[in-house]
Amino acid sequence: MGGDSNVAPVIIKRKKVVGGDGHHGGAWKVAYADFVTAMMAFFLLMWLLNATTEKQRKGIADYFSPTVAMARVSGGGNGPLGGESVFAENVLPRMGTGSTSLRPTADNREKGSFSQGDDADQDAQNEVFEQAEDMLMGRGGESMVADELMKHIYTEVTDEGLIVEFFETEEAPLFTGEAEPTQLMRDLAIVLGRAAQIVTNPLAIEGHTAAYPVVLARNPSWDVSAMRAAAFRELLFDGALPQARVQRVTSHADREPRQENRMDARNNRIEVVFLRKGKE
Repeated sequence: MGGDSNVAPVIIKRKKVVGGDGHHGGAWKVAYADFVTAMMAFFLLMWLLNATTEKQRKGIADYFSPTVAMARVSGGGNGPLGGESVFAENVLPRMGTGSTSLRPTADNREKGSFSQGDDADQDAQNEVFEQAEDMLMGRGGESMVADELMKHIYTEVTDEGLIVEFFETEEAPLFTGEAEPTQLMRDLAIVLGRAAQIVTNPLAIEGHTAAYPVVLARNPSWDVSAMRAAAFRELLFDGALPQARVQRVTSHADREPRQENRMDARNNRIEVVFLRKGKE
C-alpha cells in the first residue's frame, strides 16, 4: 500500500467545443444582408407603383420580361427619345429602322407584309386550294377523276400556291418521243381544266425530265422539258383555258428530281402552280 501512494494520479480534462463561436459567427450576417436587400427591393417597388404612370409601368414590365422581343409601349424618362425605347413598336417606323404589324413601313406595306387583311386573303385562298385538292384527289366523294388518273396526280399547298404535279411511271408515260402527249397526258389536262374553274389564280407551268445517260454527247433534258411544258400549255389552251391565266412556262430539265435515282421515270413530270394572288 505504501508503494501505491508514489503513483501520480491521472487527470483527464474534457473540453466542450461549441461550433460557430456563438454570436461571433458570420452566417447570420449573410441572412441579414439578404433580408435587407429584399426589403429595399420591396420599398423600391412600392415607390415605383406610386410614382409612375400606367404606360411607364407597362414599359418597365416589358423590359424585364424575357419572352417579349419587341415592346409595344416604352418606358418613362426625358432622354433623347423622350422616354421611348428604340425597340418599342411605336418608335421603329418613325425612326425609319423597321416596322411592326401595327405600323408597317412603306416597303412592307407595298409587299403586303404585316397586314391582317392579307392574312385573311391567304386563308381564303388556302380554303379554295383545299377544295381543288379534294376534287383532284377524290377526297369527300366529289371527285370526277378516274382512279387510274389519280395515281399520276400529286398536290401540295406551299407559300407559292397550289402545286399540281402530273408524273409518269414506267408503265404509263406522259409523252411519246420528246414532246408528243399521250392520251394519259390529254386526260390529265382535262382534269386540270376542271380544277381551273374552281381556282381562278394565274398559272405557272413547269417541265421536268429524268436524267439522260451520261454517255450522250449532248444532254437534251433542257430542250425536252421546255417542249413538254409548251405542249401541255397548248393542251390547256385547247381546253378553253384563257391564255391570260398562264403567267410563265419554265424548263427545269433534270435539275429537280423527285427520286434519288435521277433516271427514274417518276422524275418525268409536269407541274402546274396555281400562284397566290400578289405573287405572280
